[in-house]
Amino acid sequence: MLMNYKKLLEDVEKHVVGYFHTHSDPRLVYHNLEHTKGVVNAAQQIANHYQLNEQDFFAVMVAAYFHDTGYFEDALNHEAKGALLADDFLASHKVNQEIRDQVKSAILATKIPQKPKNEIDKILCDADLFHLGQADFRAKGKLMHKENERIYKKDISKSDWRKKDIQFMESHHYHTDYATLLLSDQKQKNIEKLKSKLTAQEEISTELEEPKNFAPVIVKDKKKDKDNKPDKGIETMFRITSANNQRLSDMADNKAHILITVNSIMLSLIVSLLLRRLEDHGNLIIPTFILLMVSLTCVVVSILSTRPSIPKGEFTQEDMDKKKVNLLFFGNFYKMSLPSYTDGMIKVMNDKDFLYGTLITDVYSQGVVLGRKYKLIRLAYNIFMFGLIAAVLAFVIAYAAYGKL
Repeated sequence: MLMNYKKLLEDVEKHVVGYFHTHSDPRLVYHNLEHTKGVVNAAQQIANHYQLNEQDFFAVMVAAYFHDTGYFEDALNHEAKGALLADDFLASHKVNQEIRDQVKSAILATKIPQKPKNEIDKILCDADLFHLGQADFRAKGKLMHKENERIYKKDISKSDWRKKDIQFMESHHYHTDYATLLLSDQKQKNIEKLKSKLTAQEEISTELEEPKNFAPVIVKDKKKDKDNKPDKGIETMFRITSANNQRLSDMADNKAHILITVNSIMLSLIVSLLLRRLEDHGNLIIPTFILLMVSLTCVVVSILSTRPSIPKGEFTQEDMDKKKVNLLFFGNFYKMSLPSYTDGMIKVMNDKDFLYGTLITDVYSQGVVLGRKYKLIRLAYNIFMFGLIAAVLAFVIAYAAYGKL
């Protein structure tokens, strides 16, 4: 039985909103409905970036709605309670076990320290701590501070809270490439702002102290960090950009395939049905010819948009010396011997400038190919749209003129 994910997700939202209203707790000034909605929005943003299938998207969103519902009964083990509440709700709506397991796994993965096992877990974990890399982090941090004081009935000084925040944030890392690239810079700025509020002695003690339940914090040389390039961030940027370009290329190929399929069917119908009757209906010659040319042109332009262009398949030592060759594209080496290609790749890997130059060239080349594809596909769609209108008008005129004879 096919599931109506959209309708069921609306039921989930309605249920969770009602649950928060009926289980209100004045102590929860942070883990409330507003926070849940923020996590839902962040999960949706990340999930849309990775273009999850319908089932996985549904599982992520359900987990985002339920992930903090357990706070009202057991703040220390709210993940387990939230997973149970989600499972009960889904079971009552006859959702299959696979989805229920996905939702429970994602919610349980948000327990600190986070331990995501798959893509869905990673997306929810990053959505739950999305605020660490946002400009309004301090406002939300103050709410968390106040909530902890109320729950544990203990006063926590601002200085102690800042030190715990710094320890937590420095031990934390985002699990998806998207969140890493989008939020890491702002998260680092947030850490620096927190450190700026500490005295010199407090900052030293914070960096040397090992945060509980987290990996030891490595004391870094700030001056050295500023001098070095953010290699990890750069590589993440290239990885996400290449992945996005690949998705756009796949979309372009799908659009071309649709045009080719539709117009191929039209061509076969024109040849098998209309051309045989032109002797008896001479007034249809021009409209039929217009429709025939429109379909044929669309097919040709669509094929051109997807037709690959293969280079010569080899590079010279001069290309390597001048750092002009892109060894990440198969068209530049498929005729080369393995030892020659290996030597070239080793040179690229040992030269940071050559490596980044190659990555830049690869991304640029992808962009050029995408530009050509989308330009031709746009042309094909315009031909199809306007040509179809012209053909229909020609048929109408032909029938009108035939009626007057």
